[in-house]
Amino acid sequence: MKRTIAIGLILGIALAATPAFAQKAWKPTKTITLIIPWGAGGASDLTARIVAGEMEKLLGGKIAVINQPGASGSTGTQSAWNNPHDGYTWSGNADASVATYQVDGLTPEISHKGWQAYFAMKNPAIIAVNPNSPIKNWDDLVKAFKTRDVAVASAGVGAGGHIAAETVKKALGINYKHVPYGGGNPAVIATVSGECEVIMQLSMEEADMIRAGKLRPIAVMTPTPLTISGVPTIPSVNDFVKTMPSVAFNFGLFIPKDIPADAKAAISNAFDVAAKSKAVKDLADSKACVATAIQGAEADNIMNDAASVFGWLKFEAGVSPVNPSTLGIPKP
Repeated sequence: MKRTIAIGLILGIALAATPAFAQKAWKPTKTITLIIPWGAGGASDLTARIVAGEMEKLLGGKIAVINQPGASGSTGTQSAWNNPHDGYTWSGNADASVATYQVDGLTPEISHKGWQAYFAMKNPAIIAVNPNSPIKNWDDLVKAFKTRDVAVASAGVGAGGHIAAETVKKALGINYKHVPYGGGNPAVIATVSGECEVIMQLSMEEADMIRAGKLRPIAVMTPTPLTISGVPTIPSVNDFVKTMPSVAFNFGLFIPKDIPADAKAAISNAFDVAAKSKAVKDLADSKACVATAIQGAEADNIMNDAASVFGWLKFEAGVSPVNPSTLGIPKP
């Protein structure tokens, strides 16, 4: 009797170990839709497209990328959220934007905690000016802000460049004229054309125009200087203002956390490989930013920090109408 039971157990283990009994990895059976809630050519768009292209090869299914800008990226974000949470609708965005839409009153029912972030790129903000501007250096910049109405372009209200401008405003006690556009690339083009004088968008969006001499960099908003190939090193903003907070943003994919577990596991594995690919590293090198591969609890912590730091910054600056404390977001 004991021998019969032992044989049965051995057979059961052997059968469970065979491919026929192994759990199959999730594979998309229809096209995945990736909604970029900003215009083409910006940091969100460039990052998400490169990562999605690499993930297509790994998942074995098509990923269709759609740009749906509007309301500082909240229109496309809401659209992505409203679709079934089945793993077939993703969004491409940045930590500070998604983390503060509730504080902005733009997606009142969607907490940043409902999204799982997959970060592939970190972008510092660069303060730059139109090359015909009389602003040549940091002292000129401060003088301009304090003596006249300076037009500052951004990707939109609450976008990275706007947050950078609000950070400078708070640190220096100055005012400026905010001119929002439908994405980082249109904001850069507007500054290059002379519609606006100053821009504080992201390295990924400004690097090519800085190399071409169509934007003049003044400072990078991180503690360390920034090197862009073919351009003199851009000094750190902390060389001029020791207490100026760092302004850099994490970009990547956002997918509802409550998708099926098998889809989540497959997407997680594919992202980890894609984010470490040569294509992503080449993009980082060419655009003067840092390639990363962050997800899970680490990404959650980044999102919580962004909600706290940027949510309170925007609320106290009068940019966002909702008190973060009512959403359970602590002060930094």
